[in-house]
Amino acid sequence: MITPMNNHSIDPDATIVVTGGLGFVGSNLVAALQRAQPHAPIMVIDDCRSGSFATLVEACERLEAGAFRGEVIAEPVGEIDWEDLIDATAPRAVFHLAAITDTTVSDERRMIDDNTAGFEQMLVACAERQIPLVYASSAATYGTPEATALREPFMEEMAGRPNNVYGFSKWVMENLHRRVTVQLASDSGDVPHIVGLRYFNVFGPGEARKGKMASMAHQIAQQFLRDGRARLFEHGEQARDQVFVDDVVSCTIAAAQPIATPGVYNLGSGRATTFNELATAVRHGLGMGEDAAIEYFPMPESIRAFYQDFTQADLTRTREGLGWKPMHAPVPAIEQYAGWLREQHDRTGGVRVS
Repeated sequence: MITPMNNHSIDPDATIVVTGGLGFVGSNLVAALQRAQPHAPIMVIDDCRSGSFATLVEACERLEAGAFRGEVIAEPVGEIDWEDLIDATAPRAVFHLAAITDTTVSDERRMIDDNTAGFEQMLVACAERQIPLVYASSAATYGTPEATALREPFMEEMAGRPNNVYGFSKWVMENLHRRVTVQLASDSGDVPHIVGLRYFNVFGPGEARKGKMASMAHQIAQQFLRDGRARLFEHGEQARDQVFVDDVVSCTIAAAQPIATPGVYNLGSGRATTFNELATAVRHGLGMGEDAAIEYFPMPESIRAFYQDFTQADLTRTREGLGWKPMHAPVPAIEQYAGWLREQHDRTGGVRVS
């Protein structure tokens, strides 16, 4: 259940701005907001390079939110004049999810520019006007902390040594957030309502168009459906914090509530699920037996150096600062998702949707 936003200082029917609203998480967020706030106009800002109107249409249908009633500005975030936009719309909140999310992109200039362009102006414009801003950071900001070897949960202060430029770009965003917060607090004594959420491995309906960057759950399901088997990196005991998209959406909305404490928080399930557990859950959810084999192959040397072998979110601060906890345990949610993928596969004759 999505809790309606409740900011008494702003008109409840005021505009809500969502960047990246045609993408995987963004479309689910927009649909959930529209369902919970049926009278609030929603403005989506998305340059359509990786997102698609179809993803949003499908999300609105899936969440029974009705036809999308908002508007779409098809421009990059960095080309928006955020002061003008905020002044013109007086939004209830801004959710910033737009980004290049392909962790294998090696073009450092492109990644950093795309993921940080316009963000500082957005921060300042929202902070100075007391507009809540929630943005997507990433577990990629952690890289491979010492907790990885110990298989212990990642606490927020362990971040800062990312393994790839995607994680670095998100770390730069957090640095800008910290700088603007300190500056504004020094100038006015006010702490702006800015929340960064380090998304861990998100899975669920709406991710099919992400292609190779879709979740492991989605990719393993497609392998089983296509080949009758799944292939994992050797031993399959690599473990990731898998978090269902509905939980990601509910936490993202919670972060915009007046009771939320500004800062940077982990957003995961709080559990580490091995790839073996994940593949078994997918197989079961698809209705397949053990004759659908799980096979293993060596990890390519090209990714070994920056591959995160283990991730697990410590949610202590998230519970305390945002008053939020996940509602879906990973394995049952993966099974449920796989069953949904099976239904979509059978309904469309194998054509990938959502």
